[in-house]
Amino acid sequence: MASGTMKRIWGWWFFDWASQPYSTLLLTFIFGPYFAEIARGYYQAQSLGVDEAAAAAQTYWAYGLTISSIIIAVLAPFLGAIADGTGRRLVWVWVFSAFYIIGSYGLWYVAPGGENLFLAVVLFGFGFIGMEFATIFTNALMPSLGDHDDLGKISGTGFAFGYLGGMIALLLMLGFFAENSATGKTLIGIDPLFGLDPESREGTRAVGPFTAIWFLVFMVPFVLWVKEPKVGRRKLHIGLAMVSLRDLIVGLRYRKSLSAYLLSSLFYRDALNALYAFGGVYASGVLGWEVQQIGIFGILGVIAAVVASWLGGKADKRFGPKPVIAFSIFVLICVVLVIVGLTREQILGLPLDPASGRSDMILFVCGAFIGAAGGVLQAASRTLMVRHTTPDQATEAFGLFALSGKVASFISPALIGVVTAMSGSQRIGMMPLIVMFVIGLILLMFVRAKGEQE
Repeated sequence: MASGTMKRIWGWWFFDWASQPYSTLLLTFIFGPYFAEIARGYYQAQSLGVDEAAAAAQTYWAYGLTISSIIIAVLAPFLGAIADGTGRRLVWVWVFSAFYIIGSYGLWYVAPGGENLFLAVVLFGFGFIGMEFATIFTNALMPSLGDHDDLGKISGTGFAFGYLGGMIALLLMLGFFAENSATGKTLIGIDPLFGLDPESREGTRAVGPFTAIWFLVFMVPFVLWVKEPKVGRRKLHIGLAMVSLRDLIVGLRYRKSLSAYLLSSLFYRDALNALYAFGGVYASGVLGWEVQQIGIFGILGVIAAVVASWLGGKADKRFGPKPVIAFSIFVLICVVLVIVGLTREQILGLPLDPASGRSDMILFVCGAFIGAAGGVLQAASRTLMVRHTTPDQATEAFGLFALSGKVASFISPALIGVVTAMSGSQRIGMMPLIVMFVIGLILLMFVRAKGEQE
């Protein structure tokens, strides 16, 4: 592979490295549980019981994610059609990178007390929208990175590289910034750096600026090495872009494999996204874990994701993405069954000694499997999507891919929010994810293994 091509691939990989902390630090392991903690405290101050307050916090977080995901679902295919119509994608990466930076940095201002819950979900949603859209336009560059048979390996390695970046970012946050709420010390037993005040949770709140600065620094290789393929510059014609999008959507009835894949991914990818979004919140509410404990849970998951994504890329190249996706979904179904059946006192009806710590160990193992299967699933899904599109329609297709994800992405948090509110139980509230994964697995049976390039 030519050195210029390899440098371009490395630049593309650095987007995963730069952007992964939004999911690792903010969505799942640091800010999400911190939000759950302050929201629980707020609701308990409003005279709710411990379990009711935890359920109310999960419901608030769910509805915030629901609104953000609706916005992404509505706009993704239209922006993709416009980008493909003009032949320009990188400009959209820069626009939504600004969203990412502003939204994540602003989380510094979400102080304890619960008065800023609305501000928290607005800022998080703003950055989340930026991260998702920047990813769509970056993924659309993937078909131009290498030969068809190499894309699975490229995608898997990219996810592994991104998860490695997320793990290092998480280690830095836990070791030097995020404090234990009881002791005020970080994971390595020191005060948060730069004189940050543990009592006002400044060490944990620093995760916002940390994520923004991380993204700015590590996007430099992407800026320097990733250039758009040379195509004739075209003027923006929104009408033509919408006609192209309409034709693509209408044509889905003749593209049975793509239609089945979009429907399948609608369910399984968003069950996975919801699992990421609520994993830390669940551990905080059900088992009473601190942010640092959840961070260790995250480190195990990310290590598993790094190794599994790299191995999954090799499996993708050898067997193709479809069987890799099916196996990953099966693993995740088993994991969610265990999570729903887990408390301090029992696991799927079998008694546990609350003082033994076995429930903690079981959840740590579940975290490793979530990280491993989730990383492989995302990488293989990206490859299978490439097999259903062409370079000139890649952004539009990945816009539909994002739409298929975000349609269920706002349904999944909404279902979790509704079921949690109705049952008053965080555990029962996770039940819809099992149904989502099963439906996705069934629909995958109708997808061609080689996409539309057979």
